[in-house]
Amino acid sequence: MIFSLISIELSKIFRKWRTYIGFLAIAILVPIIQIAMLVEGEKSINFMTRNLQQSFIFVGNLLNGYLISYAILNALVVHIPFLITLVAGDLLAGEATAGTYRILVTRPVSRFKIVFSKFLGGFIYTNLLVLFLAVMSLGIGLLVFGVGELIVIKNVNILILSRTDVFWRFILAYGFATLSMTVVLALAFLFSSLVENAIGPIVSTMAIIIVFVIISALDIEFFQSIRPYLFTNYMQSWRSLFDDPIDIQDIIKSALVLISHVIFFFGATVFIFNKKDILS
Repeated sequence: MIFSLISIELSKIFRKWRTYIGFLAIAILVPIIQIAMLVEGEKSINFMTRNLQQSFIFVGNLLNGYLISYAILNALVVHIPFLITLVAGDLLAGEATAGTYRILVTRPVSRFKIVFSKFLGGFIYTNLLVLFLAVMSLGIGLLVFGVGELIVIKNVNILILSRTDVFWRFILAYGFATLSMTVVLALAFLFSSLVENAIGPIVSTMAIIIVFVIISALDIEFFQSIRPYLFTNYMQSWRSLFDDPIDIQDIIKSALVLISHVIFFFGATVFIFNKKDILS
């Protein structure tokens, strides 16, 4: 039964044009970035390593698919949440807008299964979007630019990772990015259960993310005290996977915090939907 419900929800999701906005945006933006790096990439490499070139000689293919993919992941993982909310915000609110709530609850299935199947449908979409980003950036990047060592710049430090020690880091990084995007999905899904129009969840979710990101970026003592309680503070923890050595405890802590947010947002959605009077 649950698989049939998920199949129905996926059919609903992929019948709407807004579902393909995310894929279209990635299909356009990623090649633009890759073309720009193909044209100006060498200048960027020289700029990043200009101080080190006085003491060291760099050999090999530094402008490679790994570097391009790392840059794209840094740039787009901040914008992907908006693409997620376009679909997540409509999962429940869309039913209210279409007036199909009554049809849903008259099915011989529990409300929990309805909510769960919709959330899983959104989760599958989120995974497909991140997977598409990985294929477009890492897959095509490696084909066009080849492999090589990865230069990672953090603050004033420059770390060069061996080409044999990078691919697995990207696999985990995309996995962590999926977890981060699932938090966004769960939050938009929660707002979707509260209103009858998808615009509200989209705007509300993005507003919260933007405010939290700004608070996390401000170097003010008061904000620093509340920063550990903001889920956005942990969404970029995938970057720790490109440290050497990797802080495993920090990765696990961040993952657990994000998972707890997903559980809380989903649990609140189930509670609200079970209490919702949609028959009056």
